[in-house]
Amino acid sequence: MSGANTDSFSRQDAARAFPPPGAQAKNAPLIDLAELPSWIVEEDADFLAFSKPGWVVCHPSKNGPLSSLVGAVREWRGGATMHLVSRLDRETSGIILIALNREAASKSQKAVERRMVSKTYLAILEGEMREPQLVDAPLRPDTASPVLVKQCVGNGPDARTAVSFFEPLYRGNGYTLARVELHTGRKHQIRAHAQHIGHCVVGDKLYGRNERLYLEFCEKGWTDRCARELEMPRQALHAARLVFKSPDFQRTFSAPLPQDMRDFCLEKIGVPAEQLDRLLDD
Repeated sequence: MSGANTDSFSRQDAARAFPPPGAQAKNAPLIDLAELPSWIVEEDADFLAFSKPGWVVCHPSKNGPLSSLVGAVREWRGGATMHLVSRLDRETSGIILIALNREAASKSQKAVERRMVSKTYLAILEGEMREPQLVDAPLRPDTASPVLVKQCVGNGPDARTAVSFFEPLYRGNGYTLARVELHTGRKHQIRAHAQHIGHCVVGDKLYGRNERLYLEFCEKGWTDRCARELEMPRQALHAARLVFKSPDFQRTFSAPLPQDMRDFCLEKIGVPAEQLDRLLDD
């Protein structure tokens, strides 16, 4: 595996040139601080809400502050204290919330601990899902997989309750754009449940048709084989809405569908353009 990638990463890169040249699973590109403000979807004295592109790491890494969203925001704000309220897998785009003071962090974290938070995702799935599906299937580590972090549906002492609700919004040409509501928050829950019901997330290297693509990507980065077998360079999963519903903290944060998923929906599923901005309407 090569060393740290020093290419800057911009919003345009996220939308049009994913993954950046030389990108590997443990080699995230650096964030351009000049681009950071364009990712903000809401800002006040208590919170910063970002629409994270689908290649940005949330947590600081050994490759320096600009290799993660938290590190870059801290640099951008001159080293100010902040607290990460929500987080996402690297290839999942969408809403990330950062609290800017202890009081805001406390009330948002209490809502999380009391399960007074709802999370809504948008996912592009393989196959055409005809009806909504409630998936109530416990998850545990997949001991049969060579990938240590992989989860699977199963029972046993290490299994944890996991419940997801998949609602198809549009389908066509062998794909489905679905809204997904999480009733629990387990590692890789949506991706593992999607695989379990036979509708893998498009572009998912680990929970797709061939988990060896994940290992190959970790070792070699984006290869010709990845390009042949994956219909998107990243998993088509987007955290679209985060709602806090505790008595002392009621807020809603949303992030629009990113360009790469919009293009897929327009070109391959045939979703009307005017509908893509109304996907979360009740």
